[in-house]
Amino acid sequence: MDRFKHFKAEAIIFDKDGTLIDFDAMWGGWTIHLAGQLHQISGLNVREPLCRAMGYDEAGKKVLPHGMLASNPMAKLYRLTVEVMQSLGLSAEEAKRVVEKGWCIPDPILLAKPFTDTRALFSSLHSKGIKIAIATADDRAPTQAMIEAFDIEEYIASMICADDGIPSKPAPDMVLSLCERMKIQPAKVMVVGDTVSDLKMAHVAGAGLAVGVLSGVSSARDLAAHADLLLESVDELHVYAENQSAVQTQNGFNPDFAF
Repeated sequence: MDRFKHFKAEAIIFDKDGTLIDFDAMWGGWTIHLAGQLHQISGLNVREPLCRAMGYDEAGKKVLPHGMLASNPMAKLYRLTVEVMQSLGLSAEEAKRVVEKGWCIPDPILLAKPFTDTRALFSSLHSKGIKIAIATADDRAPTQAMIEAFDIEEYIASMICADDGIPSKPAPDMVLSLCERMKIQPAKVMVVGDTVSDLKMAHVAGAGLAVGVLSGVSSARDLAAHADLLLESVDELHVYAENQSAVQTQNGFNPDFAF
């Protein structure tokens, strides 16, 4: 804990789902909604096989830690959904048609439940000169929608999403690319995530501190061997922000929000 208190982060890179927002509410709700859409189009009972394939325990309202939803980009989930429709008896062509018609991205206004007052946290970190970035296995469109819904766009220095063409977690590329954009050495960066992939990415990239949060799909047992520190949720970062003196960082151009 002392290392956490005294680590002077010049930037914090956040995972999104399970870290900033409730993974189960977001992706479980989306899976059920998608199943309803596909049922209306095809007339098939999609809900149970889709939940099973996605790795969502509907009864327990939990995303399974090693299921497809836990750490796969939307492109893979799309292909999986086509396979589910084929398993229900549709031809490959018909399955693709049904999924294309019923496909949707999660609605961050209806489904995204933050673990803390994200705007207040980001404002506090920003006021201390700490840059904020996002590295997510989700696509850019839903990530941007969440940022706008939470009114935090002004605080985001940069972000990398699954469909940006950069190798995803646990490869180090997301962290290294964000550090390059922000002109900050990885050793001066804190990475915060809820999965082993997040933490492995941090270590391979040479991040100064890999922080695991227990608010997502992984247990303390899953994360302990890979984390420099475990927190219950990002809500605990408010105290970290309050205890930091302002750090000097360069004001760089943000390519993610350029027009």
